Amino acid sequence: MAFKKHLQLTSLSIALLSVFVAGTPNLSIAAQAQSSANIAVSNVQTKKQLDQLADTFYESRAKFDPLLYASINGDNRYDNQLAISIAPQNRAKQFALMHKMQAQLKRISRAQLNEKDQLNFDLLAYELDSALHLEHFPEHLLPINQMDNVPSTLANFAGGDGSQPLKTVPQYYAYLARLNVLPAWVEQAIKNMREGIQKGIVQPKAITLAMLPQFKALPNANAEASIFYTPIKNMPAHFSAADKQKLSKAYSQTIRTKLTPALQRLVHFLETDYLAAGRDTSGYSALPNGAAWYQMRIKNNTTTDLTPDQIHALGLQEVTRIQQQWAELGPKLGYTGAAIDLPQWVSAQDKFKSFQTDTEILDAYRAIDAQVQKKLPSLFSLLPKGKMELQLEPELSRATASDHYTPPSADGSHPGIFWPVVNDPKKYSRVGMVTLFLHEGQPGHHLHAALLKEIDLPKFRKFNTENLNSAAFTEGWALYAETLGHELGFYDNPESYFGHLNDELMRAVRLVVDTGLHAKGWTREAAIDYMQKNLGYTEAKAKNQIERYMVLPGQALSYKIGARKILELRARAQQALGPNFSLQKFHEIVIGDGTLPMPILEAQVEKWIAKNKPQ
Repeated sequence: MAFKKHLQLTSLSIALLSVFVAGTPNLSIAAQAQSSANIAVSNVQTKKQLDQLADTFYESRAKFDPLLYASINGDNRYDNQLAISIAPQNRAKQFALMHKMQAQLKRISRAQLNEKDQLNFDLLAYELDSALHLEHFPEHLLPINQMDNVPSTLANFAGGDGSQPLKTVPQYYAYLARLNVLPAWVEQAIKNMREGIQKGIVQPKAITLAMLPQFKALPNANAEASIFYTPIKNMPAHFSAADKQKLSKAYSQTIRTKLTPALQRLVHFLETDYLAAGRDTSGYSALPNGAAWYQMRIKNNTTTDLTPDQIHALGLQEVTRIQQQWAELGPKLGYTGAAIDLPQWVSAQDKFKSFQTDTEILDAYRAIDAQVQKKLPSLFSLLPKGKMELQLEPELSRATASDHYTPPSADGSHPGIFWPVVNDPKKYSRVGMVTLFLHEGQPGHHLHAALLKEIDLPKFRKFNTENLNSAAFTEGWALYAETLGHELGFYDNPESYFGHLNDELMRAVRLVVDTGLHAKGWTREAAIDYMQKNLGYTEAKAKNQIERYMVLPGQALSYKIGARKILELRARAQQALGPNFSLQKFHEIVIGDGTLPMPILEAQVEKWIAKNKPQ
């Protein structure tokens, strides 16, 4: 009997324990169901809070700077707006809003979100943190340079082929609305630069001299000859006669009475006050609090905490590694001299310069594109529907621009565009064309940027290709894409492989010269000399590149740092997964979630490895 009673007690204990494990002790099944329902409702509410905050963040940033955060990224809803984001009061208001949203995000329970929404949470937290990185650094006091300035960006939009389409009457009025605001933007820029002069925060003299020709080309006393009048010259035939007349009159009046006088004042200010106040130093280390400013630029661009010294040492190491391959490659190109001089020799060889016209160069790029498109499906299971076109860099910015890409619009109204810079087709070398296309075209920037518009993502993630704090991924992916020339069958050709290695060497050289300029006291001339010696660049080409790094500190570091991380993750996955590794799937993991900071990308790859690792 005692044994039987003990069994009964044990059975009761097990039953009670089961209830405890399943839910709260002594709750009825209905109560447990209600509890589960409450949790589900709470999770839905948490997700709604996150989604609303993410939308608020995106819209606030798009309205703060609709050119940078909307139009250039393919969101054309704000094409009629040109907010003056460089105004101190507007910056202060935006930073205050970012702080408020950061606090709101901290009150959202990440644990109540599913895996997909947790990624949105992590990325929103990262974006808010990055937006506040530069709060205490006076970026607005350096509002223009030869690489990045609002007047020239709008001038380049005048052809209607860039990020702001000009095909309908409303689109014409949208662009005109921006032209009407541009004079106020110019006045604020001049005001900011005057304050910068007082505080010792000015561009180097060499930079002002570099951008003056660009700004001198913008104002025109004859409104109809202005570059900003180009839309009127290109008006579609289907516009009504009344619309054509109204638009022509409106554009002419804005250019003549508002825009040209403002641009003339800007040129005069640059030629006189600003040039006279320009500094003779080259890097940010010469600016007030410049070392901390540069370190924050590094953090934003590379999404790492690497120091200038660490990056400089890595650059020197990579330069040596790549140059060691010249000895083997030189003879295949017909070169028998010292390995270190191979780039200079290739640069001087007319046999690598076979073009006579711009059209021939574009046709050669189209031939590369055709070969790439045939083989992409073997490397990618995830490919965009959005198309890409090739157009030469506009003449206005050709002298100072670098080859670049602009993403397609979200609605498909305009494609992604790869813009090669061709100053003289007869001097344009074939050797770098393949690797440049793989970087700027596909599978580089276009594949990533076009997919972003087609993946179901919140707006703050969908429209995130041109923002500074995404450079490690965007440029790192594009540089990684260059390495895929092996799988695509291009690098069996010694010319193309030299171009690939030389461009990789350029990214390694950038690590050296960028940190040299901004942290180690290098002069502009010393950096130009280092680039010429190691890359075989002409003085003009090296000058163009070095002056770019002078005004965009840290941006050039993102390429190599990001690409090295992606290559490291690929090697790690191959080793861990063995026969379970799929290059197609790896690429899907890397770009399938859009633009990711390096730490978050690494976590995503690690999750994939853990799920697929052989047991």
